[in-house]
Amino acid sequence: MKNIQNHRNIGISAHIDSGKTTLSERILFFTDRIHTVHEVKGKDGVGATMDHMELERERGITIQSAATYSTWKDTTINIIDTPGHVDFTIEVERSLRVLDGAILVLCSVAGVQSQSITVDRQMRRYNVPRIAFVNKCDRSGADPLRVANDLEEKLNHKPVVLQVPIGLEDQLKGVVDLVEMRAFYFEGDKGTELREDDIPADLVELADEYREKLLDVASEYSDEIMELMLEDQEVPQDLIKKALRKATIDLDITPVFMGSAYKNIGVQKLLDGVTDFLPNPTEVENVALDIDNDEAEVVLSTDDDKPLVCYAFKLTDDRYGQLTYIRIYQGSIKKGSQIYNMTTGKRINVGRLVRMHSDEMEEINEAGAGDIVALFGIDCATGTTFTDGTLRVNMTSMHVPEPVIELVVETKNRDDLANLSKALNRFTKEDPTFQVEVDRESGQTIVKGMGELHLDVYIERMKREYKVEVNVGAPQVAYRETITREAEYDYTHRRQTGGSGQFAKVQGFMRPLNLEENPEKNYEFISSVVGGRIPKEFIPSCDKGFQSCMESGSLIGFPVLGIQMEVTDGQYHDVDSSDMAFQIAARMAYRQAFEKAGAQVLEPIMKVEVETPTEFQGAVVGNLSQRRGTVQGTTEQLGYTTIICEVPLAEMFGYATDLRSMTQGKAEFTMEFAKYHPVPRNIQDELVEKYGDRARDQR
Repeated sequence: MKNIQNHRNIGISAHIDSGKTTLSERILFFTDRIHTVHEVKGKDGVGATMDHMELERERGITIQSAATYSTWKDTTINIIDTPGHVDFTIEVERSLRVLDGAILVLCSVAGVQSQSITVDRQMRRYNVPRIAFVNKCDRSGADPLRVANDLEEKLNHKPVVLQVPIGLEDQLKGVVDLVEMRAFYFEGDKGTELREDDIPADLVELADEYREKLLDVASEYSDEIMELMLEDQEVPQDLIKKALRKATIDLDITPVFMGSAYKNIGVQKLLDGVTDFLPNPTEVENVALDIDNDEAEVVLSTDDDKPLVCYAFKLTDDRYGQLTYIRIYQGSIKKGSQIYNMTTGKRINVGRLVRMHSDEMEEINEAGAGDIVALFGIDCATGTTFTDGTLRVNMTSMHVPEPVIELVVETKNRDDLANLSKALNRFTKEDPTFQVEVDRESGQTIVKGMGELHLDVYIERMKREYKVEVNVGAPQVAYRETITREAEYDYTHRRQTGGSGQFAKVQGFMRPLNLEENPEKNYEFISSVVGGRIPKEFIPSCDKGFQSCMESGSLIGFPVLGIQMEVTDGQYHDVDSSDMAFQIAARMAYRQAFEKAGAQVLEPIMKVEVETPTEFQGAVVGNLSQRRGTVQGTTEQLGYTTIICEVPLAEMFGYATDLRSMTQGKAEFTMEFAKYHPVPRNIQDELVEKYGDRARDQR
């Protein structure tokens, strides 16, 4: 019988190249899940255990989140290693949706970087408590205590330093534990032997300083600690851990650990931190929505004996069929039992139940509340809720960002069409940010994604996994349209064709919404109709008609953002008015108003962070300015400059090649979607000329 108190579901998240996958590999090694350590870009050609895709091992990056489990002392830990590239942000999103806690990995040289900020925002969205691990303390220029301050300044955390390093850079030997006030050295082959000793004399003063800060924070969450400190008595370790654990789970503080995963220093103490400070499944509140009671919130109980509720957060297709990763929130699931898909209402038999270790699997007969396992051969989509049929509830869905780039793809060989279709079906099912549509005019297949790397990876996977060679068109930016001023509409739809006709009249206003204040609110409908001028049953028809026009604007035929439609008055006919008549009237009224409302083209603006040797700073900034970039800030450290700026996505194609040639291959950059912003007038004119036909065809 498992002890749910000794159970942890954690994710490992960070900026690119902070050492997430290396840390996962060391955790598996120290918990005896693997017996040989492989490096992410190792020369043995094997690659890290959690990077099981061939593409991941070749490129040395994580593309898909990978799940595994291990045991540390008497605690079972489910671990999900997530990608750092923003192009694969859905992998982080779906993982954090089902996890109870996380390790935020930071580089001790670079500190808090752009993707660290994005990952932190995702953790906040799902209220995930986290501990921080300042990695790479063995690197030149390492300053882990500065990075701890970065957590406060850049992420608004309340960092609590629990360790200080013994030595830095190539002198790193171990860490001082500030709770136990002892020094720990990681010796022997691969750091497996933990040696405890007194704190080195040169670190006593620093350790005392940070111990004092630690106790000050702990005393805020424990009256007992406060009293002991006032009486100048020794504070027991258990009391400190208890206070810090509560504060961590309440998202008030972030305990900070230090070390070097690559050099096998600090990993065992970090695992102690996972068990000491991150919550077990019973300490996190999970909520479902009652389908039969107007989606009222139902708090789930982490109890194997309650009715089953589980959530499919990730799908993969392999040679054996679809593998569905699920998190069980309540109840238990057994091999051979029946579960219900709450989206389709279909009953499903559980054939195979497995526990995952990267791409390997272990057959199990049952799993209970708090477990993360996988089901074989079940047809469902990402985000499906399953129950045992006695409850009719749905879990809240995860946040799926909109794609910002699209490509036209076509097969080189007509015989490959069937395989291309299979590949696209599989990838869209696996990844909600990878979308496919067929252009109504040209019949071309368009794929959409989060960035060039995202689409590159899928095109490469089509080639390798489905043997489909494709021609790829030029990347296309996902433009949007909006309006700049209020416009009035007054439209009467009247059609008479022998027998009953069609009649509907709508009046009202179209207004712009403030996208900067609320970027995710694209459309709002208000009905101010009084006195039954439009019958209640036809008000939703007006809403439906307006919404159908949001799919393409009249300037360049791209989707419209930021519109408020208010209906103030109208007329109807007892016989000739219908749902369809009011939908048509609303569509025509929308177009009438859109023409007068100062239509404007918006383009996606990307937040770009470039890290370059300082000698190339001028060239890099100059190039970004040529690309219509706006520099937001620069920081300089140890001969490297970090430039943060906002650049239109349309100007960023091919930037990787330019940056390499400008900086002799020494600079790196990351890019993520920031916002939509109006394009300059001259560029809008060019776009209208280029896409005007598309807009006319879609009307």
